[in-house]
Amino acid sequence: MPPPSSPKTRSSSVPKWTKHWSPSSPGSPASVSRVLRSPASSRSPTAASALDPSSPRCTTTCPSSAPATTSSGRSSARPTFSRRTLTRLSKPNVMFLHECGLGACDIAKLCIRVPRMLTTNPERVRTMVACAEGLGVPRSSGMFRKALHAVACISDEKITAKVDYLKKTLRWSDAEASIAVRKHPGVLRKSKESLKSRSKFLLYEVGLEPVYIAHRPTFLSLSLEGRLRPWHYVVKFLKENGFVDRDLSFYSVVMRPEKYFMEKYICPHKKAAPHLAEDYATACKGEVPANFKFT
Repeated sequence: MPPPSSPKTRSSSVPKWTKHWSPSSPGSPASVSRVLRSPASSRSPTAASALDPSSPRCTTTCPSSAPATTSSGRSSARPTFSRRTLTRLSKPNVMFLHECGLGACDIAKLCIRVPRMLTTNPERVRTMVACAEGLGVPRSSGMFRKALHAVACISDEKITAKVDYLKKTLRWSDAEASIAVRKHPGVLRKSKESLKSRSKFLLYEVGLEPVYIAHRPTFLSLSLEGRLRPWHYVVKFLKENGFVDRDLSFYSVVMRPEKYFMEKYICPHKKAAPHLAEDYATACKGEVPANFKFT
């Protein structure tokens, strides 16, 4: 194994202005570490604990010359590093992400989703950034962090294959596929089965045009059984019976919280359609009540 580069060599590739980066500066490695250890990140402690030496999860999957051992004495595939080592490994990546326009909170959220972003080879992070930009998502976009998350664990070949699948399944042109990916990069992480079932439902049951879906790609991330299908049945029932305007946008409906949906489209019709709430609950279980079968 080649000897590690000296501190002087490592610092030479870092912009001079970062040498005067205060530990409390927004976007600094220290500030990112604080956010990662905050209560808000407790739902996914993997990345947060990577910079916390007191945590039993203070581990990483980066290569190590000496494998760590478990309590039983066996070798572990996840070597343990000290906080100093982890800070040294993560600092170049944190600084580069900050240079890309991401603040401490954005970097922390990204690292919670993709823990290896902290310690992976800096060149790999630069490749991820270039890939995100290649999708048409600029660094200044609010979608940039989500684009990085989408491409973090996907090869260029898989991204190309997924875009081709989207074009074929949703009958999108190159331009429409580009619009959809820019607006919702997370669509690249969806399985083919998930995309196929949602596409079929939106195109053939709801009757939406491909270009309409391309401009509203969030459709493809919503639960089919828990939201899209049962909410469509309710809206269609209400339209068929004159309870709501026939021009009501399905997209505007499904993007609302369920509480709003209940208060707006279920509760007001208890007297006129006393079965509606029960039928909706049945539809959420994957069944189609007789009242929701339209000719």
